[in-house]
Amino acid sequence: MQLIQQSPDIHAYLASDEAIDHWNPVVQETADTLWAASGDVYSYAKAAFEFVRDTIPHSGDSGDPRVAWRASDVLTTRNGICYAKSHALVALLRAQGIPGALCYQRLADDDGTNPVVHGLVALRPPGAVRWSRLDPRGNKPGVDARFDLDRERLAFPVRPELGETDYPELYAAPHPAALKALQESADRAQLWRNLPTAL
Repeated sequence: MQLIQQSPDIHAYLASDEAIDHWNPVVQETADTLWAASGDVYSYAKAAFEFVRDTIPHSGDSGDPRVAWRASDVLTTRNGICYAKSHALVALLRAQGIPGALCYQRLADDDGTNPVVHGLVALRPPGAVRWSRLDPRGNKPGVDARFDLDRERLAFPVRPELGETDYPELYAAPHPAALKALQESADRAQLWRNLPTAL
């Protein structure tokens, strides 16, 4: 699949906004700590991915009822669903000058019912000729997402026969449907009802 930049300007994928608030001190401190332990762009990107994947539980796995949506809040509360965790990873990437994008899949149950939009991240390290997609949602039995810039190792490869799809667009800011679901949900139970089923 060819990934399509929503914005032709690569600098759009370094910008800060209310969800990707990478100038927030919490994001900056986390990024600085990860950078000090890594020392180069590739190692930092891998460390940031693994930090978000492994130290911030997906609230669907942990049962945490809180809904975080700003990157800084996700890092502070150590909580979030796929969209929120993607916001945190993109903020950490951008904090160290690595273009990061938000991208999405449409997934479903094994019988094709209950479709839902799932959030991913794409990054394009300086000097790279293409974007690479990553899934920081968090591993669990049956889910084994990995950091790999050459071959996708996503949590959920799509099954077109069930109506699942990869959306090719790379967004510089969260998709409005995903952001609205997060912002308008008082708790995770309400969020589950508000999740978009398609983009």
